[in-house]
Amino acid sequence: MTFKEAIQEGIPASLPSNNSIDPTVSHAPVRNMQGVLTSDEEVLALENALRYFPSEWHDNLAPEFYQELKDYGRIYMHRFRPQYDMYARSIEEYPSKSKQAAAIMLMIHNNLDPLVAKHPHELITYGGNGAVFQNWAQYRLCMQYLSEMTDEQTLVLYSGHPMGLFPSHAKAPRVVVTNGMMIPNYSKKEDWNKYNALGVTSYGQMTAGSFMYIGPQGIVHGTTITLLNAGRLNGLQDLHGEIFVTSGLGGMSGAQALAAIICGCVGVISEVDQDSVDQRIADGYILADNVYQDIPALLDRIAKAQKEKEAIALVHHGNIVELWEAFADSDLNIALGSDQTSLHNIDDMGYCPIGYSFDEAKELLLEDKAKFNDEIRKTLCRHVEAINKLSDRGMYFWDYGNAFLKEAGVANANIWKDESKGLFRYPSYVEDIMGPMCFDYGFGPFRWVCASGELDDLAITDKIAGDVLEEIAVEAPEEIQEQLSDNINWIRKAGVNIPVVGSKSRILYADAVGRIRIALAFNKALKDGKLKGPIVLGRDHHDVSGTDSPYRETANIYDGSRYTADMAIHNVIGDSFRGATWVSIHNGGGVGWGEVINGGFGMYIDGSDVSEEHIRSMLHWDVNNGIARRNWARNPHAISTIKRAMEEDQRLKVTIPQLADSKRLEEIVNGSK
Repeated sequence: MTFKEAIQEGIPASLPSNNSIDPTVSHAPVRNMQGVLTSDEEVLALENALRYFPSEWHDNLAPEFYQELKDYGRIYMHRFRPQYDMYARSIEEYPSKSKQAAAIMLMIHNNLDPLVAKHPHELITYGGNGAVFQNWAQYRLCMQYLSEMTDEQTLVLYSGHPMGLFPSHAKAPRVVVTNGMMIPNYSKKEDWNKYNALGVTSYGQMTAGSFMYIGPQGIVHGTTITLLNAGRLNGLQDLHGEIFVTSGLGGMSGAQALAAIICGCVGVISEVDQDSVDQRIADGYILADNVYQDIPALLDRIAKAQKEKEAIALVHHGNIVELWEAFADSDLNIALGSDQTSLHNIDDMGYCPIGYSFDEAKELLLEDKAKFNDEIRKTLCRHVEAINKLSDRGMYFWDYGNAFLKEAGVANANIWKDESKGLFRYPSYVEDIMGPMCFDYGFGPFRWVCASGELDDLAITDKIAGDVLEEIAVEAPEEIQEQLSDNINWIRKAGVNIPVVGSKSRILYADAVGRIRIALAFNKALKDGKLKGPIVLGRDHHDVSGTDSPYRETANIYDGSRYTADMAIHNVIGDSFRGATWVSIHNGGGVGWGEVINGGFGMYIDGSDVSEEHIRSMLHWDVNNGIARRNWARNPHAISTIKRAMEEDQRLKVTIPQLADSKRLEEIVNGSK
């Protein structure tokens, strides 16, 4: 069977032989199911899984699926995993009646590429549970539908399940994705474990379930921007010779190593999972010679690198808390600190208790969850205590949007500045850095993928983007010159600094003007025949408008609306009728299930007039929706940015807030008591 025939096959005509578990591939953690499903609910989970298959297969599949449920806590349907290699091919290699659908297939394959995905055989791209689909039957059906659909149809995906192809029209999205859209009172962490096990909902994280992940590159750039601005915020214009300490070498956090080198600092990253260390070595993001288990030897190497102002990523293979405590007892001067353990996934090995190896902790979780949780709580308290000591000595620490502050608070760690007001000792990185210094100006993670699969196309688009940003910088106001400069520097060096992992893709931070002008320049290059294939435009959900998350993306919203989700919902609706090729909206992502609503899009452009129309309409809305909301929250930079946007397009009219005298209001309120 050819690759194209395998894509078109969908559910096989005959029952395939079973796939053995591949020990060379990283696999998802076993989900703790103690007391989660009743016997009746286990029957329901099997009924739900078997409805994808002919009834004559049920006697064979039911015991097998039940064993998967018992062994892994989920029914992945390993038997139905395709035999072809999973990677982003050229768009021309996909069977399709719609090029837009072919582009989506390419993006799905990139998310499941073993070089890109954290647990590819469980269809998980990153974060330990960020799934593209729930099982292989969903994947097979989705790919079949995409290969058959025309530009007069829309594929509807409910948490990975292909509900079907529905009649629509050429300007409608080809795919609409929802992930984890629960009734609010059923959106607790334990609800995810139950309903995901039943096969009726999914945790799409952000770009995992929306087919827009481009490997660690995305977070490399975001971390680079964050580090540079964290330094500036603390009077450090040059990070050479400065030490940055953090944790995590996973699908997202692994980017910190390369970002540290790009910024010129001494990056020190702790990782407890051997598989993650090995993956980042294979990616070229860290060097095996720079991995240490012996902390005293590591401290000596850090001191040498700091003295010589060496740009380097040094890795501690062990528990981050041991490393923080060693720093607290040393005389090393730590300038910047953060954390990227997967605390949003605290119940499923996203955080490892001190005193246990990673494998020992996994065993403890399965055998005695209560003790595991108690060990986690004690570890978090020690974690915070060490950070507090270093902070008192001058280190600037921030929460990197992984629920560190939230979970430390739950653990009763000494993390509060004023618990009665919900104020932590440390800021979220959006609160201090990304929000006021990027998002409020409209700058966020714009990305593109060269669907030809050609490196030459990527190099051409890099040059086009850099040229456009330089043109914009000539006329741009002073308040955004620093951001433009950072991104011009980034894109000019990206081809050298960033290893190509998976699709031929790129990311940079741009505002609405930058995104539109770059995309229009790409479209013109396509029209003029300068590129060999079409482009897919997109962004991270972690952006100006796409995500409502009170402890991350909207952490610098202070009018009380940070706990609302109107912005993210409006964004995906607005994108859908302004030219997006596909749209998605998710519950969960970054800080965890029930804590965030986030959405994204993908846009196929091919050099046509229609593509130009979509670029001008949708990208303008996709950024300015969030700026308008941030403006209404009285964020000063957002107010000036939206005013500038209204001057540039007379059709845009946004309500500007009138600023009250807060001291006078306090006098009125306090004087009446």
